[in-house]
Amino acid sequence: MTVSDALKARISTRAFLDTPVSQDDIADILDAAKFAASGGNLQPWKVHVVAGEARQRVIDAVSEKLAKDPFGNEADFLVYPEKLWDPYRTRRYEVGEDMYALMGVPREDKGARLNWLLQNYQFFGAPVGLFFAIDERMNNNQWAHLGMFMMCVALAAQDKGLATCMQEAWTPHAKTVAKALGLDAPYIVYCGMALGHADPDAKVNQLRTKRAELGEFARFDGF
Repeated sequence: MTVSDALKARISTRAFLDTPVSQDDIADILDAAKFAASGGNLQPWKVHVVAGEARQRVIDAVSEKLAKDPFGNEADFLVYPEKLWDPYRTRRYEVGEDMYALMGVPREDKGARLNWLLQNYQFFGAPVGLFFAIDERMNNNQWAHLGMFMMCVALAAQDKGLATCMQEAWTPHAKTVAKALGLDAPYIVYCGMALGHADPDAKVNQLRTKRAELGEFARFDGF
């Protein structure tokens, strides 16, 4: 698989089989991803991989928190700007509507939509979860490097025939997750990632998000 093939094949997988993933395979993925670009070679990332009882401990902790405070935000930052503007607002809206349409969930069925949202906190059935953390003293630049590392993890997983879903849904519950992981300051949780074998029969995994044409985001000068 070429890098281009992996980039085009990777999607946010939202339905997984319960097929186990070996620790050796995960170690191989992370060992490859560690070569992600990193300004000053700081390598500002930490990864916590959970499976089995450790995975369930995080699920239980966040489920308990949701029951008490479903709309609370423990993170010191918002996942999205408060008043998102176009074209970004439209892109975010469209991907949600396309996903629910594919699954046959109408807009007025708020219960079904909420239940689907809560699947985030089950890793969409994936047997492995990864949580990415960073030292809170780092600057915006190092956060960008963390993102590059995460993408490398997703591509390395794709190369092994595994699927991923980057999950910022965990971010509002970052402190609860950190406590369940035993992660201490100055490290803070940014987000999670589900990892496993994609369910080939799940309709939601047929979703392919629309992407902007090259001319919308790239400018070429001097050619």
